[in-house]
Amino acid sequence: MMKGIFSMIVLMLLTVLLFSCAPVIKRDLMEGAVLNPSFESLKRSPSENRGKIFILGGIIVETKVTREGSLIEAVHVPVDSMGYLEGVEEGSEGRFLALYPRERGLLDPLIYKPAREITVAGKFVGLRDGKIGEMKYVYPVFEIEDVHLWKQPKPYYAAPPVYPGLYYYPNWWDYPRWGYPYPLYRPYW
Repeated sequence: MMKGIFSMIVLMLLTVLLFSCAPVIKRDLMEGAVLNPSFESLKRSPSENRGKIFILGGIIVETKVTREGSLIEAVHVPVDSMGYLEGVEEGSEGRFLALYPRERGLLDPLIYKPAREITVAGKFVGLRDGKIGEMKYVYPVFEIEDVHLWKQPKPYYAAPPVYPGLYYYPNWWDYPRWGYPYPLYRPYW
């Protein structure tokens, strides 16, 4: 009996551990990809890196639907070896563009809206000139092979504290004994 329970617990723990370590991007893309590329090296030698697959994390700035497909502009966020975002505190390489080709479908701008977090497996296709505000900027452009949109954190609202003095009246349900003019009035002497 105990042996069966022990083996069941071990099996459940093993299942939880195996599924909790899954990458967010397809495994075959993760194996042959470069994590967190240096944007400076991409800008210095774009021809050497063209066609390579990179894994990038980002926070969406804007999503546009163009003739080419859905174009996401994002601020780079480093990712770990499984594709999970590490956070902007770790440092950002700048901004990048990720193109989801029209032939594959549409990434709806209402869903892929600003401030959402994504992990992208993309093939480097080159550089594109653009602007951030009034400043000129050269964007590295990636063609999306796989994308993972992270869930939005739900707002946490703490319940207000309950103080007995404000909400609690001990005689509230003692209706008949409230005193005169009620019929069960009892004098206190």
